[in-house]
Amino acid sequence: QVQLVESGGGLVQAGGSLRLSCAASGRTFSSYSLGWFRHAPGKEREFVAAISWSGGVTDYADSVKGRFTISRDNVKNTVYLQMNSLKPEDTAVYYCAAEFSTPWAPRRRRDEYDYWGQGTQVTVSS
Repeated sequence: QVQLVESGGGLVQAGGSLRLSCAASGRTFSSYSLGWFRHAPGKEREFVAAISWSGGVTDYADSVKGRFTISRDNVKNTVYLQMNSLKPEDTAVYYCAAEFSTPWAPRRRRDEYDYWGQGTQVTVSS
């Protein structure tokens, strides 16, 4: 079992920044990869970014590449999503998720993830 708790969401103006955190507990943190997804009203939950168990491999959706940075701290058992140059279309509930099958290769498909947090709302005003 893994418990994931997101924090750091809020309301920000377009062009601003936020840093999301996801604190994990349960199984050994460095034994799985982690991803961030987002779910906007009227849309499907979509992949945002993912990171391997060591932090050495990262992957990003094209829509956030160059603006968002995923990182992890295997001592603090926390994964982060630094979001810069935010746009109104980034408005969504953001979820972190844990994936155990291929911890060395972060995944993009949500059905490949085993555990999910409850989400944190990010709202970007224009």
